[in-house]
Amino acid sequence: MMRLLKRYIREHIRQICLYIGFLGIFQVVFFLYNIRTDAVRYAFFLSVGWLLLYGGLAFLRYYRKCRMLQEDHTAIVTDLSRMPEPENEAEEEYQRIIQDLYEQKADLESKGRISRQEMADYYGMWVHQIKTPIAALRVILQSAGEENAELPYAKTMKMELFKIEQYVEMVLSYLRMEEMSSDLAFEEYQLDDIVRQAVRKYSQMFILKRIRLDFQPLQHAVLTDEKWLVFVVEQILSNALKYTKEGSISIYLTTYREKLMLAIRDTGIGISREDLPRVFEKGFTGYNGRADKKSTGIGLYLCKKIMDKLRHGIYIESEVDQGTTVYLYLEREK
Repeated sequence: MMRLLKRYIREHIRQICLYIGFLGIFQVVFFLYNIRTDAVRYAFFLSVGWLLLYGGLAFLRYYRKCRMLQEDHTAIVTDLSRMPEPENEAEEEYQRIIQDLYEQKADLESKGRISRQEMADYYGMWVHQIKTPIAALRVILQSAGEENAELPYAKTMKMELFKIEQYVEMVLSYLRMEEMSSDLAFEEYQLDDIVRQAVRKYSQMFILKRIRLDFQPLQHAVLTDEKWLVFVVEQILSNALKYTKEGSISIYLTTYREKLMLAIRDTGIGISREDLPRVFEKGFTGYNGRADKKSTGIGLYLCKKIMDKLRHGIYIESEVDQGTTVYLYLEREK
């Protein structure tokens, strides 16, 4: 209340000074001409009393109006009819300006929704169309490999085809992520089953790159959405395989920040210390990502957004040339 009182006085300081100035002029004139000021003093004190009474009542109206605006703030944002009645021409003009801005904002939001929906429809159609030539390429590559086991570049072609499939899936997940809240289905799942789904998908990449997998049964249940958590684990494995030329990838449960977490550790090129705080930013690739020419800056951004939606946590520790460890905190209230 004191804050509103100070603001009210600041807003009306000119009127207060003007009123006091008038009273002061009469007081000075009467004093200079030796006119008795008894009656004037009475009038002065009565005027001050009236000023305080009138100002107090005006402040109470001002206070109620401000409280109403604060309490109805959320409703007013979506329904301008909840705005209080204007007390003067200036307030009425301000409300007309707000109404115009509100209509322009609604128009821009409508156009933006239509534009985003058109883009989502287009890329959704593109994703489903591109899957046909990808499947055809896989069949052709398998047939050629069966006929000629020594086919040059067969290993490289298989790896690149697999990457294309992963990027297509990433596009589809990116489009779905905006409305993933309506697609969530929380149940209790065995963490081993979720990890095995992701590992099974990348088993060919482990074989082709000759990367060892260290995975012991986790024997731990989590309350989550299976589809989206599998996608997060897949993205982390994809990054680990992408940046690990030799060595191993380990998946295990550990205590990190005094919490039980799923850890996925690789022996890859690592992430520099100055890049770590920004790895979850959209489009950020970092020094190693730019040098390696393979990073899109989307994978970890998607992981962070999805984990936030699932009310889980994701953390990263890394050292250059020493590898990277990604920690997934999967506990949440039932």
